[in-house]
Amino acid sequence: MIIEGIPSWVTATNCWVVSDESRAVLVDVPPEPAVIGDHLARRGLTVVAIYLTHGHIDHTGGAGVTATRTGAVTYAHPDDDFLTLHPIEQLRSMFGMVPPGDYAPPQTIHDLSDGDKLDHNGIVFEVRHTPGHTPGHCCFYVPGDGVLFSGDQLFAGSVGRTDLPGGDWGSLVTSMRERVMTLDDEVRVLPGHGPETTVGRERRTNPFRGEWA
Repeated sequence: MIIEGIPSWVTATNCWVVSDESRAVLVDVPPEPAVIGDHLARRGLTVVAIYLTHGHIDHTGGAGVTATRTGAVTYAHPDDDFLTLHPIEQLRSMFGMVPPGDYAPPQTIHDLSDGDKLDHNGIVFEVRHTPGHTPGHCCFYVPGDGVLFSGDQLFAGSVGRTDLPGGDWGSLVTSMRERVMTLDDEVRVLPGHGPETTVGRERRTNPFRGEWA
């Protein structure tokens, strides 16, 4: 399994490209699909699936264009439909306007549920529903490689904010305790923003660790 991170858009949101020699799965697609498309073309990769950790525009804004161009199957949790399916409303609330670009969501989105196991060419992603940052937020755990794609649930030295629509601090703490901190210390955490970390490092040093201890 090859993992490459592409930070893009004004929020430096990480698009994680998970691939073998020819096929790739994308975890989150920021609203700069051309940047991601150029990377895929250079690597000679075909996108077979898109996993969205949650519905915020900085994680989903390029998914529609990418899905249309590649035919990739898109997955997201239905509890975030109020975000995922309404990118223009999000942009208006964030910027007071709609910047140029095609932000349309994918035409078809397959629902995720906690515990789903999605197998793409032998790479198995386990869905962990982690509400808090948003109601439908999910992390994707690859047990065979000890990797957690954490979206905006957990960062190096921080956690996701809960002051946006649908956010709930108590739910985020419960998700951390029951869905994230049950993993081994050695598990790599690849977040939606910023550098990677490990579960053990955050268990020991994260400033919010007292909330879920």
